[in-house]
Amino acid sequence: MKPEYLMLSLLIPGPQSPGKDMDVFLWPLIEELKELWENGIDTRDAGNDRKVFKMRAALLWTVNDFLARSSLSGWSGQGYKACPTCNEDTPSMRVIGKTAYFGHRRFLPSTHRWRSNLDFDGRTERKRPPHRFSSVDIMDQLRRVKTIIPGKHPNYGGVKRKRGDDELNWRKKSIFYELPYWAEIELKHNLDVMHIEKNICDSLLGTLMGDPHKSKDTDNARRDLHNLGIRSELHLYEDGNRLMKPAAEYTFSEANRRKFCRFVRSVKFPNDFASNLSKNIAHNDSRIVGLKSHDCHVIMQRLLPVGNAAKLEGSISEGYVVNEALTFCSRYFDDIETRFNRPDRNDDGIHRTRRLFVFESQCKPMGKQSQVYVEKNVRDMAEFYILNNSPEIETYLNQHKQELQLRACLNPDEAHRNEFADWFFEKIYAMKRVHAPEVTHELLSLASKSNIVVSSYPACIVNGVRFVTHARDVRLKTQNSGVSIPGTENEIFYGQLQEILEFSYLNDFSVVLFK
Repeated sequence: MKPEYLMLSLLIPGPQSPGKDMDVFLWPLIEELKELWENGIDTRDAGNDRKVFKMRAALLWTVNDFLARSSLSGWSGQGYKACPTCNEDTPSMRVIGKTAYFGHRRFLPSTHRWRSNLDFDGRTERKRPPHRFSSVDIMDQLRRVKTIIPGKHPNYGGVKRKRGDDELNWRKKSIFYELPYWAEIELKHNLDVMHIEKNICDSLLGTLMGDPHKSKDTDNARRDLHNLGIRSELHLYEDGNRLMKPAAEYTFSEANRRKFCRFVRSVKFPNDFASNLSKNIAHNDSRIVGLKSHDCHVIMQRLLPVGNAAKLEGSISEGYVVNEALTFCSRYFDDIETRFNRPDRNDDGIHRTRRLFVFESQCKPMGKQSQVYVEKNVRDMAEFYILNNSPEIETYLNQHKQELQLRACLNPDEAHRNEFADWFFEKIYAMKRVHAPEVTHELLSLASKSNIVVSSYPACIVNGVRFVTHARDVRLKTQNSGVSIPGTENEIFYGQLQEILEFSYLNDFSVVLFK
C-alpha cells in the first residue's frame, strides 16, 4: 500500500489517555483481524483483473516502545517483575529512588570470567539464564488474573486496585488473545529500536560528557555503590564541609570532552547518510545537544562503535495534516513539479540501450566541464582497461593472447597490454572492409580509440549514488569521495576519488572512469 492511502491514528498520552483501556480502542481492529483469519475477504488479483481470490491475513506481532508494550500486552513494565521475558524470574532490587534490574551476567556462558567478577554487585554469578515460558505457562498465568473493569476513573472501575501475588505483573488479559492464533505466537511484541537507541545514546553521551541533566552517574548512584559495598574508589567522601565526588574513568576530562566534540564536528558522511552533526555541537565545544533519533543511530553505530520532546505528539499530528493536504493538492497539478513527479535527487537520467557493456554503463556528470589533455601512457592504460573490461570482445582478447604465444614473447602479459589496442583496431577495420556482420557501430567506435581531448568533471551520479572528487569534497560538509574496488583474491582496496574523466568515442559513445 502507498503511504498516501494509509491513515495514521494517534493516541496522545495525558490524563485522559486510554491507558489500560487500550482494548476499547483496539476492539474494531480485532474484529476485522478475526474476520480476515476465519473467513477472509474477496480480493482482486493485481496481476490479473479477472481473477478474484480469498485473502486471509494474520497479525504477526506489534512494534512499540516499552511503555506501549505494557498497554498492549497486559504485563506491567514497572515494579520488581517488569521484564516480560524473565517474567516471574526477574532479578531486581530497590535502590535510592527507583527499582534497579541486575543479573545480566546470567546470560553469559558459565565459564565467562565476568561471572566471577565482584565489581558488578559484589557477588559471583552462578545462576542460569531464566527459562523460556511456553504458551501453556503464559495462559496458565493469565487464568489467575481477575477480570475487572480496568482503570481508576470513578465511572469505570473505581479506585486503583492492588494486584495479588498470584497475578505476578499481569494487569489484564490483552484483547489480542481474542485472536485464535495469538496464544501460539512465540514473539508477540517487538521493541522499537529507534526509541531505545536514542535513550541509550542520550544517557551514554550524558555520562561520558558529564552532563548534569542526562548523566546516569548521579550522587544517588554513587551512594548506591556505597550501600552495595562495591567500587570503593567511586564512593562519595567528605572534605571538610564539602561532599566530594571522585572522577570516574568512564567520564571525559574537560580537555577530552572538547577534543571529542571537535572530532564529531569534523566528521563527514556521504550525502543523505546523516545530518550535519556539527550543528549539534555547542559553540564552546563543551557538549552535544539536540540529537534526533537517526543522529543517535549514526553516533552509536559509526562514531562510538563499542525533536523537541515538548508537545511531540502535537508536532507529529500537525506535520501529518500538512503532508495530507500537500498530497491531495499534488494529485491535481500535472504541469508543475510535485513530490509525485519530481526526479530523485540522485537520478542519473535516462539510460540509452547499448550492446556493449562499457557504453551501457553511463553516468550523469555534474558540475563545470573542463577539457584536459591526458598523457599518452595514461591514455593507453585507460583504453586497455576499457577494452579488457568489455566482455563482448573476450574472443578477440583470447585470440591476441594465442598469437603472442605463437610468437614466443618473453613477457606476453606486457605485450598484450601494449599491443592489443592497435591489433584490435586493425582487426576490426579489416573485417569492416569485407563487410563482416559482426562489426557494429559500437564495436567500430570502441576499436577506433577515444578522442584526444578528455572531459573532466568534479562530480557525477552513478546508479543513484553521488560521487565527488576529493578536491571538491574538502569544501563540503558531506563526504562522497571515498571509493573501493575488489581485488583478484577477494580483498578490497579503498581510496579517494581524484578525477572523473569522460573518454569520448565515435558516434557519440563515451566511457566515464574514476582515477
